[in-house]
Amino acid sequence: MEVKAVARYVRISPQKVRKVLGTVKGKPVGAGLDTLKFMPQKAATLLEKILRSAIANAENNNNLDIDSLIVKNIVVDQGPMLKRFRARARGRGARILKRTSHITITVADDMA
Repeated sequence: MEVKAVARYVRISPQKVRKVLGTVKGKPVGAGLDTLKFMPQKAATLLEKILRSAIANAENNNNLDIDSLIVKNIVVDQGPMLKRFRARARGRGARILKRTSHITITVADDMA
């Protein structure tokens, strides 16, 4: 059975999250949490939090065994951008795009 957790409007670029998610995809959840815990990137902290949420969903809502769960899939989609301007030379303005992400983590038991 598959269980998922979704975090929407996370204030980090999707490109930065995608660099980290390859280290966790396909691993058992315990190994994935250990890997994310010791990575220095901000995305690793966010993914760890969402992965813990997916594990809690699997345990509480579907009565699945935590030890048999694996990280089946992680999807990062682009959310809306906050558009800001920075003053530049000669009275001009340069656009700054503050990107957001929608992150979905799917965990499944070994039988699936």
